[in-house]
Amino acid sequence: MKNLLKLIFSFIAIIPFSSFAQEEMPDVPWQQRDRKNAKPLEYEYVREADVMWSKKIWRTIDIREKMNLPFGYPQRPLIQILHEAAMAGRIKAYDPAVENADQFKKVLTTAEIARIGVKTDTIEVLDPNTLDPKIAAITNPLTWDKITKYKVKEVWFFDTKTSTMQVRIIGIAPVMEDFDATGNYRGDMTMYWLYYPDLRNMLATEEAFEPGNDMRSLSWDDVLVGRRFESYIYKESNVYDRAINEYASGIDAQLESERIKQQIFEFEHDLWNY
Repeated sequence: MKNLLKLIFSFIAIIPFSSFAQEEMPDVPWQQRDRKNAKPLEYEYVREADVMWSKKIWRTIDIREKMNLPFGYPQRPLIQILHEAAMAGRIKAYDPAVENADQFKKVLTTAEIARIGVKTDTIEVLDPNTLDPKIAAITNPLTWDKITKYKVKEVWFFDTKTSTMQVRIIGIAPVMEDFDATGNYRGDMTMYWLYYPDLRNMLATEEAFEPGNDMRSLSWDDVLVGRRFESYIYKESNVYDRAINEYASGIDAQLESERIKQQIFEFEHDLWNY
């Protein structure tokens, strides 16, 4: 009997403690469904011959707006999901610096993605041995709070087969605030573009925070495809291929954004105006 107890205790002793620590404990009194195998809702097939009108629109989602606060949910914000997947090579990220970057031309390497948002600053410190001043390098890693906006490229079209106006998201790009070495704000920087159809399977398995109802479980694909966000238009397809801020500013830019939005609404409305 003593030998058996010794054998049991020796077996327990060799089991690493981490195997116990990694067990995820439920924090609700019911069994939650497993989202890991969830699939996105498939789009219905659209024939080119059935599309009588279409227009490309570019939007900005500012996550500091009240309706968009779930995008920055600190436990697992959307940027963490996207950036970790891009660095692991599970999704492709496209270089925003090339011409027509939102057409997904140049794929970034995982090493290039890992350097995005990482800042290396130099400061003067005292050598502890000689007390002489010397220059030291300090690396500041990317933090999720620096990402304040997302750019979204989408296509609006009218399908004559179903007689409906529809929209499809084509691409999404996280935008971070850029600061110099002294902490001065230099503007917004697009991190990379992501082809949205390639993200849907992954985003369908990631849960998004639903304000006001913890029981209502939405995926990030539900949020984006269901358009559960507030945004403003910064560009439409045009003959000059220019954004609104290239020909309007201030209140005029806001009015131009609303004009484009109203134009899409009126186009669909006029089709049913007898």
